[in-house]
Amino acid sequence: MTKFLLAVHVLAAIVAIGPVTVAASMFPPAARQAMAAPDDPKAAETVQLLHRICRVYATVGVVVPVFGFATASAMGVLGDAWLIVSIVLTALAALVLVALVLPRQGALVEGGGTRQATVRLAMFTGIFNLLWAVVTVLMIVRPGSTTGA
Repeated sequence: MTKFLLAVHVLAAIVAIGPVTVAASMFPPAARQAMAAPDDPKAAETVQLLHRICRVYATVGVVVPVFGFATASAMGVLGDAWLIVSIVLTALAALVLVALVLPRQGALVEGGGTRQATVRLAMFTGIFNLLWAVVTVLMIVRPGSTTGA
């Protein structure tokens, strides 16, 4: 059962978190392009699509920690420091996404933004992506693990 839970957890992370990180990273330059060409409907559609991808996959991404907790419980590592740090960083990444990235994307989709707003959004997106990168490394390396990794 542990292998199944781990497989679902890893697949969910790849399928759900991957698209959010890519779409969120693509959003600020796409928004700048849409601002530079306000009469280009394709540019506006691209921004709307990227925002929709971020919203939908962020919702689907809830599955990642759910299966993560189930996997950690089955492996008996819920109290390990690396996992606790990963949980805190995951919660922080979710907070950055929900409180800082998605609302700013929404404002830009509605047409209420400036170039500076896209720069600030890019910074928050970078923080979100960095947090996920650290969590990914912790999941692979697992300091103190007995697997020899």
